[in-house]
Amino acid sequence: MQTKDIKTSEQAFNPYLPSFEYVPDGEPHVFGNRIYLYGSHDRFRGAHFCLNDYVCYSADVADLTDWRYEGVIYRKEQDPRNQNIPKDAPELRLDPGIVPQGSEDLNPRGIHAMWAPDVVQGPDGRYYLYYCLDFLPEIGAAVCDTPAGQYEFLGLVRHKDGTPLGTKEGDLLQFDPGIFVDDDGEIYLYSGNAPISQEWIEKDPDTPRKGSQVMKLEQDMLTLKEEPKKLMPDLRDQDKCGFDGHEFFEASSIRKIGGRYYFVYSSVQSHELCYAVSDRPDAGYRFGGTLVDIGDIFLDGRSERDAVNCLGNTHGGIEKAGNQWYVFYHRQTNRTNYSRQACAEKIWFDEDGRIAQTEITSCGLNPGALRGSGTYPARICCHLTGKNGAAFSHPLTMKMDDPYLTQDGGDIEPTRETMERDRQEPYQYIRNMQDGSTAGYKYFALQGLERIAVMLRGKAEGVLEIRSREPGRGAQSEGTVIGRIEIQVDSDAWSRFEGEVKAENGKAALYFTYRGNGAVDFRSFELFSNTKENAAAS
Repeated sequence: MQTKDIKTSEQAFNPYLPSFEYVPDGEPHVFGNRIYLYGSHDRFRGAHFCLNDYVCYSADVADLTDWRYEGVIYRKEQDPRNQNIPKDAPELRLDPGIVPQGSEDLNPRGIHAMWAPDVVQGPDGRYYLYYCLDFLPEIGAAVCDTPAGQYEFLGLVRHKDGTPLGTKEGDLLQFDPGIFVDDDGEIYLYSGNAPISQEWIEKDPDTPRKGSQVMKLEQDMLTLKEEPKKLMPDLRDQDKCGFDGHEFFEASSIRKIGGRYYFVYSSVQSHELCYAVSDRPDAGYRFGGTLVDIGDIFLDGRSERDAVNCLGNTHGGIEKAGNQWYVFYHRQTNRTNYSRQACAEKIWFDEDGRIAQTEITSCGLNPGALRGSGTYPARICCHLTGKNGAAFSHPLTMKMDDPYLTQDGGDIEPTRETMERDRQEPYQYIRNMQDGSTAGYKYFALQGLERIAVMLRGKAEGVLEIRSREPGRGAQSEGTVIGRIEIQVDSDAWSRFEGEVKAENGKAALYFTYRGNGAVDFRSFELFSNTKENAAAS
């Protein structure tokens, strides 16, 4: 059931889609007066990447608090490679420690998942979607008359002789396609996946067939006009051209801004998005820097051991809505890499066209800081660490030692009922906050804050310590304690606890740290202000 008139929020939070929606690898594109989000589609509790069909969400460029579900735009069974599956098709190989709880946690044997896509409006005015089917070597394309309608299979990108790209001797394996039509009408297709470490170079037999490349397409949007050529440096290159430590890994995305070409990609760090700049679309890229990192690593000198969230891959792109540029990326949830959620942050260009790394926040698409009163879901945390920091998002590394974002039950379909229920009481929450666990939120416009209430469940006895920190004041500091809430709970039902706080007025981050015995789940918190302005806003 498609639902096109449900507002996701009166303010914009991160993640900005419904709490039960898992759309990673987000590519944002403005067509007309709306911004459309195209991405992969993870299945909550899935045991592998991108198990669901492609969906699309969109928003008016003048109001990014209101994201509309456009429905399923392309189903994996529409690709002929996912039809007539032989009975002896091999089973999907699972990572160690990943155990499906039921058959719904994987696609049927032999069905290939659709990985990170991209969309462009072609010279004929139609919209073209490019994608890869997990480990298969080709690039598929689909076409539609509207940005978020029902796409139909068009074909495989091919050499001039009709051979599908990726299958001819000497071809690289295709991966994460990015598509771009330049002002002169030339069509550029980007693709590639490269080694992420020296260990991978040594053990992966497909290493010689991997790398970053760019190619031109004919006006039919399928046939190569020019053969692929190498684009970005990777770990195997001697001349890194300033990319050292941030070499290309995957996730090609391209934009033309101010006459220059900005290439966005996921580096060998995996948890960051970087950018490179050139005066040409197909050569000469110079390293620009880190755009965003899901653990805020590199920001203000932060190292990986000080990551503010569990780590994993990220993928996305940049787009302008109204007068503001944003970077779109994804975060990890549920102690895996297979339930990822869409987030976004504001970015700014300096006079030389450089972009500084942006911090991850709870209010990325909001026009400003969040209101300093009202009820907020715990799931919008931009900082979630255990007593010993943050681990890689995987059951074998996190075990049950760290807090994590999750929901009860299995995958949820976006319907009018589920989206309305999610607005009132989000499905997602923070599980397993033990002694020393911290959930942080940036930023709120605090004015007369005097009490905070929280909704918790579990079995615990201790204190929830609340701290506040102004922006830019010791980004790695713990902030100032503004209150404590006594916690004593032994129930699977959500219970309310509250306490008085005393905070300075102004823009600030809030951090909740549990100290005590046992563990609690954290669903929401409510800020109470004594000012008329905040009371009216809430």
